[in-house]
Amino acid sequence: MRKGMTYAAVSYVLWGLLPLFWHALKSVPATEILAHRIVWAMAVTLLLTAATGRMPALGAALHNRRVMLTFALSALLLTANWFIYIWAVNAGYVVETSLGYFINPLVNVVFGMLFLRERLRPGQMIAIGVAFAGVLYLSVLYGSPPWIAIALAVTFGCYGLLRKTASLGSLEGLTLETILAALPALAYLMFIGASGGGAFIHAGLSTTLLLAASGIITAVPLLLFASGARQITMVMLGILQYIAPTIQFILGVTVFGETVTPLRLIGFGLVWLALAIYTLEGAVVGGQKKAQVRAAVKV
Repeated sequence: MRKGMTYAAVSYVLWGLLPLFWHALKSVPATEILAHRIVWAMAVTLLLTAATGRMPALGAALHNRRVMLTFALSALLLTANWFIYIWAVNAGYVVETSLGYFINPLVNVVFGMLFLRERLRPGQMIAIGVAFAGVLYLSVLYGSPPWIAIALAVTFGCYGLLRKTASLGSLEGLTLETILAALPALAYLMFIGASGGGAFIHAGLSTTLLLAASGIITAVPLLLFASGARQITMVMLGILQYIAPTIQFILGVTVFGETVTPLRLIGFGLVWLALAIYTLEGAVVGGQKKAQVRAAVKV
């Protein structure tokens, strides 16, 4: 279990540090960074799928129309999420991206209720209400809803919902998604290359290497997460998931110099309070279930 906790924690730390990586590519348009991320991620995941002997499962999926339609939609959602995140980081909205991933767990709970007929416990309802109050407060403060945060939370929540009901494992699923997304991505990169543009090679060695490394940066945290998630409890995983947005928030304030006023902190404070309620409630319920199981075993 300790190894699983380490794997999961490292994956969230890497995800939290991603703004530093994308900011190093700030001179490259977000659409071009996205296209390279997709293509190089496809190359890495294909190699890993072949190395782990999972190509038969991937091949079977390619001949299943329902699976292909599901993963075409999940690829579209993942592409949208990646683009919004990359653009937002390099446009100076790192703090707001962190808000998106803070509220994402609560969006998942709402989606579970709406689409999977999961029942909300009273503690979860209170947490969602407090989080909604925080987002509503920030909307009034900004003069409009925090669209970047909402878009990130909703696209990733929809993506998670699709993947929860999909038949492929995490590695094969990501491989199929990047294959589907790589076709337009490759076409775009070929077009800008033929037009004499494009940062790859032309923008110098460091930029070229960073673009090529985007595939590894994408695949490694996901594989660490998948390995860690299998070895630890959902409660522990729920606590660890706040590592990434916390690091993003700190980076936004300290490294990228984004301003967070006291009034803005009130809105974030409400969201953080909601997450504290959600996490504590989950831990209490999980503890009660374990106690019931132990009592049943003794009987």
